[in-house]
Amino acid sequence: MRASGTFTVADFTPAQVPGPQIETAVPVGVSTMEKKFEGEVTGRSTTLFTAAFDQSTATGTYLAMESFEGTLRGRAGSFNFAHAATTLGDGGRTDEFFVVAPGSGTGELAGISGTGGMKVEADGTHRIWFDYDLGQ
Repeated sequence: MRASGTFTVADFTPAQVPGPQIETAVPVGVSTMEKKFEGEVTGRSTTLFTAAFDQSTATGTYLAMESFEGTLRGRAGSFNFAHAATTLGDGGRTDEFFVVAPGSGTGELAGISGTGGMKVEADGTHRIWFDYDLGQ
């Protein structure tokens, strides 16, 4: 099944990078985030977000682990999912990875597995989709 929706970032809080740090040409950062979702994907998530990102060129790679609570196409529960991508200064994305963490589903989303994706539209709209199976 597929569930899609939009999301907004409700909170983005930088955190201290654990040491000892190794200096590279692109700095590494760690943040926590909270997102709000609407559409067939409704609810909220909390995220641990890490990135090596060059602000001046808008180029870098991120990886994130999210804990989602809400509904997919009306089925309520929670689960974890991970995603990563490389962002390019021209607005492109490559090397995308997106997976639901096996065994993490609760409630009506127990047994969830699958993949998905994210896209940021030119107007700034953030889209998300899950291609998932509930194993039932």
